[in-house]
Amino acid sequence: MLDLTSCESLILPQLINKELIFCPLEFRLAVVQLHVSKIKADNLGRAQKLVKEAAGQGAKVVVLPECFNSPYGTGFFAEYAEKIPGESTKVLSEAAKDCGVYLVGGSIPEEDGGKLYNSCSVFGPDGKLLVKHRKIHLFDIDVPGKIRFQESETLSPGNSLSMFETPFCKVGVGICYDIRFAELAHIYAKKGCQLLVYPGAFNMTTGPVHWELLQRGRAVDNQVYVATASPARDESASYVAWGHSSVVNPWGEVIAKAGPEESVVYADIDLQYLADVRQQIPITTQRRNDLYSVNSVQEG
Repeated sequence: MLDLTSCESLILPQLINKELIFCPLEFRLAVVQLHVSKIKADNLGRAQKLVKEAAGQGAKVVVLPECFNSPYGTGFFAEYAEKIPGESTKVLSEAAKDCGVYLVGGSIPEEDGGKLYNSCSVFGPDGKLLVKHRKIHLFDIDVPGKIRFQESETLSPGNSLSMFETPFCKVGVGICYDIRFAELAHIYAKKGCQLLVYPGAFNMTTGPVHWELLQRGRAVDNQVYVATASPARDESASYVAWGHSSVVNPWGEVIAKAGPEESVVYADIDLQYLADVRQQIPITTQRRNDLYSVNSVQEG
């Protein structure tokens, strides 16, 4: 039975896993901007500590950054890759269970069948794996004189959508470059997701101009909450992350934002506010489905 004792109010009942339940109107989300080093054990230990800290501040859903257990770079993926389940996901499972939170485990390099993936594992408060998202769109860019990065040199793409249910709302998962593809966010929203989470590691070229813009765009386009979790900025790293992990509301406002350093930021997700925005500007019912449509080809 769901524990609703900490909830101030309820919304209309929803059917989740064929069970009629009442869902809390509000819940606290925590985004962990972790300093990532070359020592995996240190990364895992700090992640555990900050998840516990977030839970202590009332967070019910906690999001870790992309490549939270290893440096980000094509030269590191094979060295740090693990099976799932494995060392890092065992730590995530235990942290979720010990803290009683839904834990979006950022991402780790995953090895499976001789291939490498950039994979996000999500665990429930009971420590069980809810979903595994393999990054769908690989980060292959070339901005002359600024940055060239080719994930496809070592990684393979995922081939499925990834969503999970909570007592609060349905959540859609993407990783970093996935946020650039509006179609994915739109499909998640069509399937009932009210929160989209993107562990990501934008860089010092794309971060200043695109990071917040894309989050606000996905939020406004779909009238959903959008949360992003970046590694903390490390100027000595071979790949320097922009940082500035954020949460954006359905009106497109940034309601929580980190700086470049390691930190945890919090946002109270208000699903009544989301419903109000959708009622005030009813784009969902105004769409011309007789003229255009975005649909998924392969289900998650």
